[in-house]
Amino acid sequence: MTSRPVVSVYKSDNAKEIADSVPMPGVFTAPIRNDLVHFVHSNLAKNRRQGHAVFYKAGAEHSAESWGTGRAVARIPRISGSGTSRSGQATFGNMCRKARMFAPLKIWRKWHRKVNINQRRNAVASALAASACVPLVMARGHHVENVPEFPLVIDAMDKATTTKSLLSSLQSFGVGDDLQKVRKSKKTRTGTGKYRNSRYVMRKGPLVIYGDESEAVKQAARNLPGVDTCSVHRLNILQLAPGGHLGRFLIFTKDAFKALNSVFGTYKADSLEKKGFKMSRPVMTCADIARIINSDQVQAKLREVRQNVRVHDKTKKNPLKNKAMMLRLNPFAAKKAAALAKLEQERHAKRAAAKVTKEQKKAKKVRTATWKELQDGLKASFKHAEDLIAEEERQGN
Repeated sequence: MTSRPVVSVYKSDNAKEIADSVPMPGVFTAPIRNDLVHFVHSNLAKNRRQGHAVFYKAGAEHSAESWGTGRAVARIPRISGSGTSRSGQATFGNMCRKARMFAPLKIWRKWHRKVNINQRRNAVASALAASACVPLVMARGHHVENVPEFPLVIDAMDKATTTKSLLSSLQSFGVGDDLQKVRKSKKTRTGTGKYRNSRYVMRKGPLVIYGDESEAVKQAARNLPGVDTCSVHRLNILQLAPGGHLGRFLIFTKDAFKALNSVFGTYKADSLEKKGFKMSRPVMTCADIARIINSDQVQAKLREVRQNVRVHDKTKKNPLKNKAMMLRLNPFAAKKAAALAKLEQERHAKRAAAKVTKEQKKAKKVRTATWKELQDGLKASFKHAEDLIAEEERQGN
């Protein structure tokens, strides 16, 4: 939603020269309702569909009959005949191969939709308001970095009677980037639709809205790829929000821009062309919630932020692992831990200070040799005794 008081009107032959300024029409202050635009577009787009149906006998033209019960097979109708793999196959049921579909499409299906006229009018007003919001226009994919102003109003566009003159005029206003994007996007349609009289698909470019005095623009712009034209008295949501997406790049002629107040009216005056239509007012004049909440006027009336103070810990601590809790239970625990640490330190110091002398090493060496000699003697004595016993057993004693 935009709220500038006036809009500049640029000369068609000079993008840097401003010819005039006109008041901002009231329709550009309408609330931007994405949900309303999407609902209206999705329903109106269904009115271009052409009814179609499947052949009413499709899948049911076989000579088939059920075999009945007692054959250990289902009672679904089966293809008659013999000698081929087709005979005996089930058919007619929607679960069968090459049979009819469930609930076949009929030509009298409800293809089209009706939408309330007030909803359509509010959706068009919302789409117009969104077109003046530069972030929404850029988010929709338009390359409008070099466009001087939004909404873009150009004077005397009816003088551009040829496509060449109109193209040069649009390029001088920075629209060339968007037109180039459209030309590069042309590609072959995927799927079977390429055979149905619309082989190529292309992105949407700017929409030129003209008035009664500048109808020549329609003929000059009809051969520019991606550029659509529409009369200000025939605005529709399918062109203002293709695909149900807000923010199409709009270019107005001066007379069309001036006629918006008579077409849609303002908050003070009713529309001259739409009987009984009144623009919906936005619920909030300022949609910046953060700015409102953080303002001095609101903050002065608010109470201070309450802080919750915990009286006690809700979790029980283990004194064997928590030193603070152990000290609360046993004040002597700190002295005891210090005494134990001191004893451990002294023990390590004494052990490090103790050194083995040469006499101690020599005595240990003698003890080791004596021990080995005793062990060897014992082993030899046991072996000698075992040999004697084995010899006596051999002699039979």
